[in-house]
Amino acid sequence: MDIENESKINFIPCIRWVKQGVAKSNPEKVQLTKDELVQIINETKSKLQIAEAEESTSGDNATMAVDDEFKLENYDDDEDNDDNALGIASLAELPTDVEQNFSDSDDSEKEDEKLKSDDNLILAGRVDGDASTLEIYVYNETEGSLYVHHDFLLPAFPLCIEWLDHEPGHAPGNYCAIGTMDPIIDIWDLDIINCLEPAYSLASGSVDTTIILWDIDRGEPNVTIRSFVDKVQCLEWHRLESQTLLAGGCDKSVRSFDCRTPETHLTWPIQGEAERASWNPLQPYNFFVGTSEGIVQYFDIRKGELWSIKAHEQEVSGLVVSGQCPGLLVTTSGDGTVKTWDFKDDVQPELVYEKDFKMGNVHCMDLCPNHPFTIAAGGDKKSNNFTVLDLFSVDVVKHRFGSRQLVELVAEQGSKS
Repeated sequence: MDIENESKINFIPCIRWVKQGVAKSNPEKVQLTKDELVQIINETKSKLQIAEAEESTSGDNATMAVDDEFKLENYDDDEDNDDNALGIASLAELPTDVEQNFSDSDDSEKEDEKLKSDDNLILAGRVDGDASTLEIYVYNETEGSLYVHHDFLLPAFPLCIEWLDHEPGHAPGNYCAIGTMDPIIDIWDLDIINCLEPAYSLASGSVDTTIILWDIDRGEPNVTIRSFVDKVQCLEWHRLESQTLLAGGCDKSVRSFDCRTPETHLTWPIQGEAERASWNPLQPYNFFVGTSEGIVQYFDIRKGELWSIKAHEQEVSGLVVSGQCPGLLVTTSGDGTVKTWDFKDDVQPELVYEKDFKMGNVHCMDLCPNHPFTIAAGGDKKSNNFTVLDLFSVDVVKHRFGSRQLVELVAEQGSKS
């Protein structure tokens, strides 16, 4: 391999688990002819050229903010020609003797593509040089298996991922929404392999100080909330009260909205910009916030702040609270560490376990919905930027939480971003 042509950046900015039992056991496979593939590639190239022209004249501050967040200025400048963005320029010239149907596969391939009822999916946004992709991993804890099942080529840098089961006019399915650097929210069907375009898209405004509540059936905004004075960084719906939304911003505040009357809300000051916010699934009035200063704060909406700790030396890039094991809190940071905490409502949490995954800056982390101690994390070290860890395999974690009675929650109503 020509070392000079290797990608200079390769990292995972966002990640999300998908619970067992929602994916089709036999995913559908798109059948594309050569002409259809060339047409899609050429359309994508045209869109990219238009986007690059607009970007060069706009001086987009939002792009710079994200670049700074992921520290892209620390990477060497890519010397490749920009005309080959996403690495697709050379794909438009296909050999004329290839088969017209690109979906042919032998029986062994079809067997590998089958999903089991105890498989979890992991959705990972990846940036590799000029290419942005969504990778769909299959994880089976019983078998100890982890592999990439399929992937999608994305039109822009992925910032956040959320799983959903709704598509207008269809039965519940297996979809994901992806927020990118573009003012478009793309909805992808995870049960389709070789898909080159999203199932549908939601047009949105650029990065600003608003929160938009969407009517997915109609594909248009329903409510726009304009309570923040700076960028909104994180969102999470309440698990049980579907109208209640938690939001944190760069204005060093966190807010709770009743979206039936969004003009009225509760506001709390926080120690830094909000990086992550999460309701406590087992305490409906309580929530956590992780800040740009490496601080984790815990609030009761009736009483205010209960406690705060300096959890990390750099920003809190991941914060998950177990909805099955009482007291289990896991945090990650740009300092490269993953920490496991034991917390109670009225006292500061105790650090149980700390590990440097050697992933560089850890950008994201999520907790498996079916296995209460299994996490997935993404970082920016090219040779090691994705990992899955069962924390229960760590002796100190097992000793601390092994005797606790696990909780089985009722159907989840909320989501986060």
